[in-house]
Amino acid sequence: MHDLIIAGGGPAGLSAAIMAAQRGLHPVIVEPRPGAIDKACGEGLMPGAVTELAALGVKPAMSHRFVGIRYIADGRIAEGHFPQGPGLGVRRTVLHEALTARADALGIERVQGRVSDIRQSEDRVEAAGLTARWMLAADGLYSPTRDALDLERPAKRRPRFGLRRHYAIAPWSDFVEVYWSAEAEAYVTPVGPNLIGVAVLFSGTPLPEGRGSRDRYERLLAGFPELSERLSQPCTAVRGSGPFERQLSSRRAGRVMLIGDAAGYLDPITGEGIRLGLSSARAALDCIEAGRPEDYDRQWWLHTRRYWWLTLGLLQLRDRPALRRLMVPFLRTVPGAFSRIVGVLAG
Repeated sequence: MHDLIIAGGGPAGLSAAIMAAQRGLHPVIVEPRPGAIDKACGEGLMPGAVTELAALGVKPAMSHRFVGIRYIADGRIAEGHFPQGPGLGVRRTVLHEALTARADALGIERVQGRVSDIRQSEDRVEAAGLTARWMLAADGLYSPTRDALDLERPAKRRPRFGLRRHYAIAPWSDFVEVYWSAEAEAYVTPVGPNLIGVAVLFSGTPLPEGRGSRDRYERLLAGFPELSERLSQPCTAVRGSGPFERQLSSRRAGRVMLIGDAAGYLDPITGEGIRLGLSSARAALDCIEAGRPEDYDRQWWLHTRRYWWLTLGLLQLRDRPALRRLMVPFLRTVPGAFSRIVGVLAG
C-alpha cells in the first residue's frame, strides 16, 4: 500500500510527491496526460518559490531572472524590487520537465490514468485501482476530485479570464512588467534569453479556443500600444484559462486533501500560483505527519491568507476606475512602500 495517492501530475502534484519522498513517504502520481503539461499562466516564479524549488532539487533547463515588478499605466512607471533576491521566469513546460526529472531521480511512481470512484475507510483511500493511507488532490482549477466530493461553493466576484502567448524576442527589462488599462492587465514575463510571455487578464465572457480567443487577445493587446509596438511575430498559439475564482466549503474530506488550485483560488493578478501549490502541499504533509488531518483547513489558511488579502485588494482597485488611475502615480511617490508590497508578494 502506498502512503499517498496524488491526483494530478502538474507542478503542484509533482512538487507534493517530491516533498513526500524527501520525508521518506511512498507516493504515487496519477495523471491522464502524458508528457509536459502546458497551461495559460504568467510563468513567473516569485523568489520564495525559487528558493523552495531549489530545496526540492528542481533545476529548470531554461529560465530568466527578474528583480521585481514594474507597473505601467498612461505612460507612468512605478517599480518595486524584491528584497529577497531575484525571481525566475520559466516556461510552464520547462518547469514541468524539471519537476518530472527530479521525481524520476527519486524513483517516484507515476501512473497514467484518472482518479475516479474514490472510496474511503477508516485507515485508507482507494482510487484508480490504487490503495493508500492518504490522497492529495492536485488536479487543478477544474478539479474533478473537488466536484466528486461536492466541496465547491459559488464564486463571489465577476468572472475573470486569462489569455497568453509567447514572442521570440530578447527581454528588454529585468522586471516583470504589468501594463494597466481600463479593460485589462497585460503581464510581460521574460522566460528565456530570447523569449517572453505576454498574458492578458480581463473580466468578461469566455470565448472558444482558436480564432475567437486569438481575436480577443489581439483586441485587448491593442489597448496597450506602448507594449504592442515592441512585440514581434508570436511563436506560440493563444492559450486561455478561467474563470479563475474557486470557493470551497472545506479543503478536506476524510482522508482526501486538496492542494494547489484545486484547494481554492481567487485570481492570478499577484503571480503566486506556484508558491500556493508548494505551500499547500507542505501544509498537507505536515498535518499528515503530525497525525492531525483535521488541522489542514486552518493550516491551509495560515499558509495562503496573504495571497487572498493582497489579491482581493488589487481586484478592488481594478474594479474602481478612479482608484486604479491613481495607483501608479501614488506608487511613484513612495517607491519604498511599493518595494515592501512587492517583498510581501515575493514570499
